[in-house]
Amino acid sequence: MPMLKYLLLLILALVVWWAWKKRAELPPAAETPPPLPERMVRCAHCGVHLPESDALADGDRHFCNEAHRRAAQTAGK
Repeated sequence: MPMLKYLLLLILALVVWWAWKKRAELPPAAETPPPLPERMVRCAHCGVHLPESDALADGDRHFCNEAHRRAAQTAGK
């Protein structure tokens, strides 16, 4: 019986050593750089400010959605 206790301790020590070694081999988590600030534009119809990448451009004017772009076109006629 005493031999079984030492065998179990040896197995436990090997499992702990293996887990520690596996954890040390993992690459560090890559930090993603924060996004760069984006230029904000104003909707030519309602005046709301939104990122340029989300806006619809029509010449030098920007709109927050297609309905506002169409409304500005019909108002200009």
